[in-house]
Formats: sequence, C-alpha cells, structure tokens
Amino acid sequence: MIAYSLDAESSILYVWPKSALEKSDFEELASAADPYIEKKGGLAGLIIETPAFPGWDGLGALAAHFRFVRDHHKHIRRIGLVTDAAAATVAERLASHFVSAEIKHFPAGQREAAKQWIVSAH
Repeated sequence: MIAYSLDAESSILYVWPKSALEKSDFEELASAADPYIEKKGGLAGLIIETPAFPGWDGLGALAAHFRFVRDHHKHIRRIGLVTDAAAATVAERLASHFVSAEIKHFPAGQREAAKQWIVSAH
C-alpha cells in the first residue's frame, strides 16, 4: 500500500510507502501523475518518504514498479529520498545510473529540505 499527494503548486508528487508495494500502487500513482505531466510537461520532483523500504508484494509489483520508472523518469527533474534507511544511499547511487532525474538522500524528517532542494532547480 502506498499513500501519495500531488502538490500542483510546487509540482511535486509526494509518496509514502506504507507496506509491501503492490501492482495497483503504481497504477494509482500513474493515474495521479499522468494528467499533470500531460498538462504541464513534467514534475519538478518526487519525494519518497519512508522509515524503511517495504519491498514488493510479488513479481507483478516489481514489474509494475520498473514500468512506472521507465515511463516517468524523463518527466521528473529531481527525486528526494527522505529516510534513515541504510539502503537509501545505495538506492541513490544505483538509481542514478537508470533514471534521468537527479536523486538526493535526506535524513528522516527533512521533507521540507527535500522540497526546497526540488523547487530551487526552477
């Protein structure tokens, strides 16, 4: 399960993974992001805030995650990872090889710092 909110004013999609990611989570994210991307040409950023990465609920969810990244990464300028999870630094470095967005890790509780970093790119 995933919670999300699209802040149209700052052009940021906020995502809060709550439990193992499901295929439907990425369908919901796409249905929220796609109309905005079509209208505005892209998102300034994506902020993912989570205490720890919850994993996927099966291979279908993993495949949906990869499809979402493939279909959206060129439309998102910056990605802020807000977490104290040790895997965030590895994810930041690894993902930077596969996505065109600039990625930066922020400590837990630093959502506002991530937002400021994203909006400063305008």
